[in-house]
Amino acid sequence: MTPRFYVTTPIYYVNGAPHIGHAYTSIAADVVARFYRLSGYGVFFLTGTDEHGQKVEQAAKNAGVTPGVFADNVSADFRHMADSMNISYDAFIRTTEPRHITSAQNLWRKVAENGAIYLGAYEGWYSVRDECFYSEDELITTEEGKKCAPTGAPVEWVKEPSYFFKLSAFQEPLLELYERNPDFLGPHGVRNEIISFVKQGLRDLSISRTSFQWGIPVPDDEHHVMYVWFDALTNYLSALGYPDETAPLMVYWPAALHLVGKDIARFHAVYWPAFLMAAGIELPHKIFANGWWTVEGQKMSKSLGNVVNPRDLLQEFSLDSIRFFLLREVPFGGDSDLSRKALITRNNVELANDLGNLAQRTLSLVARYCDGVVPEKGEQTEDDIKLLGQVHVLPDVLALQFKRCALTDALEEVWKVIRASNVYIARQEPWTLRKTDPIRMASVLRVLLEALRGIATVLQPFMPETMARLLDQLGVSDDERLFSALNTPIPTGRSLPAPQGIFPRYPEE
Repeated sequence: MTPRFYVTTPIYYVNGAPHIGHAYTSIAADVVARFYRLSGYGVFFLTGTDEHGQKVEQAAKNAGVTPGVFADNVSADFRHMADSMNISYDAFIRTTEPRHITSAQNLWRKVAENGAIYLGAYEGWYSVRDECFYSEDELITTEEGKKCAPTGAPVEWVKEPSYFFKLSAFQEPLLELYERNPDFLGPHGVRNEIISFVKQGLRDLSISRTSFQWGIPVPDDEHHVMYVWFDALTNYLSALGYPDETAPLMVYWPAALHLVGKDIARFHAVYWPAFLMAAGIELPHKIFANGWWTVEGQKMSKSLGNVVNPRDLLQEFSLDSIRFFLLREVPFGGDSDLSRKALITRNNVELANDLGNLAQRTLSLVARYCDGVVPEKGEQTEDDIKLLGQVHVLPDVLALQFKRCALTDALEEVWKVIRASNVYIARQEPWTLRKTDPIRMASVLRVLLEALRGIATVLQPFMPETMARLLDQLGVSDDERLFSALNTPIPTGRSLPAPQGIFPRYPEE
């Protein structure tokens, strides 16, 4: 049976336009989805938008439109962002869809039937911006003497009737989950923060509101709407057809990987598994939180005018250059800085020089000295065997890194082979062998073609468009691009198209 892999982005909140942080998480999830497809998995990849809550209601009011119209417009913008970043999602879920509303209400009923929801009254500090309740000891005081959330968001004292989820009952089950399954939550720093938070004690969670109406109605109580996080987290099930256990897509549950920003790790690593435990639903296998992006060393801020729309970068840089930079610059899971200089340097040094020159030299020599035809495989030397051995194990080496969500480390493993290939061509000097030993020259070029084919094949998830062009130039047909196809050599005698450069160089400031 074909193994399955279900990967999700967070659903993005529609109170504002997409920025580079949203693109980063989506690109990372896309790379994971593409990697597992090429590995032979049946993959389901979900993204979408979170469209309810007081913050959306307020943003719509400020824009002078209804919440529904506001959500439609911003959700369409997020879908456009995903498409412009070449995100290969299988479904785009919206929390205003009838199927999602039905799913969220059914999850509520299931949790309530199991005794984990009760009606009470909430009184405490709430941040509209964070859509989060905070205890007194979590608040910080500004220089002006105002209380605010740990994130810096303003808070207000809320007092209203509310349904509560018995989160306190799940403190020990959650700690047992983290202990029993160390890979459930990453990276290491976020895992430690979550465990520390849970160990401090969990209070029951207010999961309904009566002070606004833009939300999913609580079943059998029209005066309440669901707390936005109970609603939003259900998207991972509603997109599969929950509560219909016979829905075709339900075979993908439990999710293999939820990718999220570290600012929402608590909701995914504490609330979500607790909701699922309460409903008797199997838990996802892994939750991984990526870091934040600064811009030229400064935190993104509307007041500073440095919020980066990822689509604006496409006016100057190729899409695959952007995708590569975002996952190459800093180890995945850590915080990163977006600077124009760093993007240009990564492109020129590693893409144009390291990989681009290797491909151009090899393909040009094959065109010139082998009439553009894949040469025969000659007797292999120790150098040949060593390089081809590194290429052969690349899919397995990368599989280990992807299992850890170490996407930057995966790229480094590929670059080790690229650097080894550049050392190989410099040492073998096929341009010199043309005069002294043309048979050996042909064998060297054949080794380089196989190395480039392996490199381009495993880099497809990161740079799908550019690697497709490189594989075209290497004479690799569309049905020969799965990782398993690397076990079959490129057929001798196959004609190759005229070589063309694949990575442009950008002028450095």
